[in-house]
This record gives sequence, C-alpha cells and structure tokens, in this order.
Amino acid sequence: MRVLHLYKDYYPVVGGIENHIRMLAEGTVRRGVEVTVLVTNPTAQTQVREIDGLKLIKAGRLATFSSTPLSFSLFSWVRRLKPDITHLHFPYPWGEIAHLILGRAPKTVITYHSDIVRQKNLLKLYRPVLGRLLARADRIIATSPNYIHSSPHLSKVADKCFVIPLGVDVEPFLKARTEAVRGLRGEHQPPLLLFVGLLRYYKGLEYLIRAMTHVNARLLVVGSGPMAEQWRSLTASLHLQDKIFFFGRVENDDLPTYYQACDLFVLPASHRSEAFGAVQVEAMACGKAVISTELGTGTSYVNVHGETGLVVPARDTGALTAAINRLLSDEELRTEMGRKGRERARREFSHEIMVDRVLALYESLYESGE
Repeated sequence: MRVLHLYKDYYPVVGGIENHIRMLAEGTVRRGVEVTVLVTNPTAQTQVREIDGLKLIKAGRLATFSSTPLSFSLFSWVRRLKPDITHLHFPYPWGEIAHLILGRAPKTVITYHSDIVRQKNLLKLYRPVLGRLLARADRIIATSPNYIHSSPHLSKVADKCFVIPLGVDVEPFLKARTEAVRGLRGEHQPPLLLFVGLLRYYKGLEYLIRAMTHVNARLLVVGSGPMAEQWRSLTASLHLQDKIFFFGRVENDDLPTYYQACDLFVLPASHRSEAFGAVQVEAMACGKAVISTELGTGTSYVNVHGETGLVVPARDTGALTAAINRLLSDEELRTEMGRKGRERARREFSHEIMVDRVLALYESLYESGE
C-alpha cells in the first residue's frame, strides 16, 4: 500500500501538524506502508531524499501568501505521483487545490486539523473549493468529536467523519527525572505553573499573565513565537518579572523535566486555532492536573472537566484565576486529577494507538475497493 501525505511543511519545521505527520508517517512505515511525504521547501530548490524509511519531497517554494506556501513544483509532483491513498492535512489550500485538479490516488483521506480561523477573506474565496474537497474525500479524520459538532464545515459531512485523536509519544514523559526536577524546583520557588507552546495569538497567554497578578505562584513559559516580545512587555508592565519566567524553546529531551517540575499545567487558549492541545497530553502523562479553556475544539475533549482538570471559558481572566487558585489550594484534588490524566493519556492518546487507528482506516479503504 502506497500512501502520500500532502502538507506545506515537515520536520525539522516545528509545529503540531508537522509533528503529527512525522509521527504518523514513520509509524506506518514501520508497519510496512510505502510512504511519501510531499511538502514545500523554504527555498526555490526542490529536494528529494530518503529519510527514516520514507521518501521526502520538498518542492521548491515560489512565495508565501497568507501563511500559505506557493509552489508550482508541488503541482508537478502531485500529477507525477501515483499513490493508493492521498492523505491531506487540512488546512493547506494550495496543496488541496493541486490534489483536486491533478491528484491520481483512487482514495482520499483528510485529517481536518482546524477550521480556517483568521484568514476570513481567504475562506470566502476558498469555501466552494472546500465544499468540493470534503465531498470528494472518502474518509475525514477529526481529532475530536467536539470539532465535528462545532465546525460549520465538518458538521455537514459528519457521516464520513471518523474520530482519531492526535497521538503523543508518552513514554519520555512517564519516566521520572528526579534530580533535574529537584534542580528546577529549587531554582524557582514552588508552587509552579507551566505553559508550553508556540507563542502565537491563539494560545491566549496574555490572559494567564494577567491572572498571575492574583495568583501566589510562579509561571514558567516554555516556547518561542511571534508574540514573545509583546507578552514579555505585558509581564514587565504588570511588574510580574519575579513571578513569570520565559525560557524560550526547550529541546524535546528536556521538556519532561519542566512538566514533572510543575504543580499545575495551564493552556489558556483563546481561539479555535487551538484545535486539540497535544501539550495537555504531555502534561497528563506526567501526572499533572490541567486547566484549559472551552473553545468547542479538542482542548475540552483531551482535558475532561472535573476528571483530569478544569475547563473554564476562554478569554476570561477571572475564571482562569479562580480555577488556578482552587487547584493550587487542594493538593489532594490535583493529585487525583493527575492520576486520572495519566491513565487517560496512556489509554487514548499514545502515538502507537493513533497509528493503529489510522492504519486500520487505510486498510479498510484499500481492501474494500469502495
């Protein structure tokens, strides 16, 4: 069985979708699938190479418009390749149009990662194409049932949607790092809150920063991105430099230490662009209670309110403050939520389970000849 993954970027580009494609591609290769990944290259030069058992094609990039890489070479590759299944990772309009016009795979699978949220003018132009794309798909993977119900596009094709949550390699987060954790907690006086993620507008970090004016704890911020300087400035303007610490990007091997060192993990996402929140799974695997926000997306599917943590309204600093203070004041409750979260992470969100589920979907299409 030959599978083609089509998206705009791939590792070493850092991002949730890029990480997911890599995990899925490598996982299915290990199970005997012939995998090609077609993305764009940051430069005008096309690169083709074998890596980790798969073929990686980085088509030369012409330009980037509204966060969408444009590549005529990508169109050429879509016409040339003959997979049994093309797996699109939405949203990437350029690649999806290429597939609709020139794609040669008899079967199409789409992982619908997120609605187009910020580029509303682009969505108005793209809506007819999106309708055709979803109608043509043989299977649509949604990462949570919440997204099927809340998306105006997925709800119309719910009959062909299958829920397969994103997977996380939970094993590194399950192993205790006692000495490193002791060192981090010694350097920053507990209780410690933790935020991990790209510093983009939809992460809602500003609401957590403002909440810290009424929280007796310290906040560790792990991640980099375009909002970093603005959020550092907000921290300074609120005179919170002694309570909030920005670490920038942390290497993957060191991330578990930060999760294990914290007393509580917070994902204060503010917009639907936060479609799943895999960082919650990482925190849960470390046995930490989670506070997240209700967006109608997978954030409140991963983190079950009252069981693995608390879910509060988005963009509500008061509610966020109250939830943080409630859990910081109740160690027994935090511990119990952390235990249940660890169980849920291993049972529902491990990358091996995710690969098994996607592979089963591939095989049902490939063998049925529908």
